Amino acid sequence: MDNFIASARPFESLKSKLETYNTYDLTRDYHSADRQYEILCEYIKEFQDELDNDHEVCIQLASFGQSILMQVTDIGYANPSLITFDGYVNGQHCQLIQHVNQLSFLLMSSPKAEPEKPPRRIGFHFENE
Repeated sequence: MDNFIASARPFESLKSKLETYNTYDLTRDYHSADRQYEILCEYIKEFQDELDNDHEVCIQLASFGQSILMQVTDIGYANPSLITFDGYVNGQHCQLIQHVNQLSFLLMSSPKAEPEKPPRRIGFHFENE
C-alpha cells in the first residue's frame, strides 16, 4: 500500500482533494465540460504555482502522429463536452478543441518565450468567485 500514492504532493493535499470530489451535488452533471474545466484549472494552478519566474506552463500533446509542445495562454469550454486550449506552437497561434473524453496531455514547464518579460500564467475565473 505504500506505493499506492505515486505523487510528490503531501498526502493531506490529496486527502482534501478527495474529500472535495466526494461531496456531490446530485443536480450537477459531473461529466460536463464546465466541471472538467474546473478540475483541469485546479491541476494547472497547482502546477504553475510551483514554477519559478523563468518558466511557463506548456502541454505536450501526443495524439497528432508526433509530439507537440503547446505554450498555453487560455483554456475554455463549451458545454456539454468541449474543452479549448489557446496558445502557441513553434511561435504560431493555435487553438486545440478537444472532447472531454479525449483529454490526455502532459503538463510541462518550458523556458519563457520572451525572457525579458514576466512569465505568462494562465488566469482562471469561475462564475462563483
